[in-house]
Amino acid sequence: MPPLWEAIQAKVDQMIVQIGDKSPHVAPPDTGKYDDMRHDWWTAGFWPGILWIMYDLTGKPHYREKAWSWDERFEQKSVQDNNFHHDVGFQYLPTAVVKYKLTGDQAGRRRGLAAANFLAGRYNMAGKFLRAWNQDKTGWSIVDSSMNLSLLFWAAEEIKDPRFDMIARAHADTVVEHFIRPDGSVNHIVSFDPYTGEVIESLGGQGAGPDSSWSRGAAWALHGMANTYRYTQDKKYLHAAQRVAHYFLAMLPDDSVPHWDFRAAESLVDEPRDTSAGSCAASGLLELADALPPVQGRPYREAAERIMLGLTRHYGVWDKPDYEAILTCGTGNKPADSNIDVSLIYGDYYYVETLAKLLGWKNRIF
Repeated sequence: MPPLWEAIQAKVDQMIVQIGDKSPHVAPPDTGKYDDMRHDWWTAGFWPGILWIMYDLTGKPHYREKAWSWDERFEQKSVQDNNFHHDVGFQYLPTAVVKYKLTGDQAGRRRGLAAANFLAGRYNMAGKFLRAWNQDKTGWSIVDSSMNLSLLFWAAEEIKDPRFDMIARAHADTVVEHFIRPDGSVNHIVSFDPYTGEVIESLGGQGAGPDSSWSRGAAWALHGMANTYRYTQDKKYLHAAQRVAHYFLAMLPDDSVPHWDFRAAESLVDEPRDTSAGSCAASGLLELADALPPVQGRPYREAAERIMLGLTRHYGVWDKPDYEAILTCGTGNKPADSNIDVSLIYGDYYYVETLAKLLGWKNRIF
């Protein structure tokens, strides 16, 4: 493990120089250069999140310096354009909240609490779900928001206000009931009647179809429900995470790196992989391992290690100095023919997060 950790430090130091002030999301394989998205884009928190993990593990000030201003940028851009949405957890947990946890920065605390308050405001009481997106999708909710619940749980603990905890648990209950199927596969989008709360339909979203099995959606659910158990100690969330984990692991190919959708075709041989689903699931598996007695948790830890081994050996970029990302072969949205076989900043983030956990990192961002 130490040689890989040394390689990651060298890689992230290289990325700091190459990425500069960009807000990275996607790096195509032909150039290996990350794009520069708007600073309130849903993925904008993952690069500073990597930097904060590196700072926490090493104490080296240059990681802190490069990560410091990101939550301020989010706040300025979001207020300016009124572009708040359901993914404030992905934005503010790896920036404002972790900055406050590690440094005591009060501005970070304020921004994190404001984001939690906004997220709580998206709660639909009839359907008991957090609304996704804006515009006309009033009754839509997505499995991705399983990860954003950590923002509400943190706020509940931070200011001793149970409202945030209640909303987070209610949405988590909806995930267990309407998103996680009996076999452990998941729905990406569920549409509710926003007035009665009744389920209208499940939608394929970024999966191959309404009844398919989008692997990153499974990773969001696995990790998110494991996190929810850590905050609540309610075993129904632990069991939900285990159900998804067992399905996910049963569907993995020989190198333990998932295809983008486990039901995309009768044969998955020619289907793209999604390394971001693999790295996120690996981090979630380690949460499961930590939640259980050592003997029961060992299979989940070993599974996470196998995924990391597959990612490192077959999809890690270690020999290209000009390549700005850590992992290749991520799949963003195949049904929309968007970002296929690319590097994705959230895949890189969860790879670093998983490695940090394997090295004994005790703090948590999500």
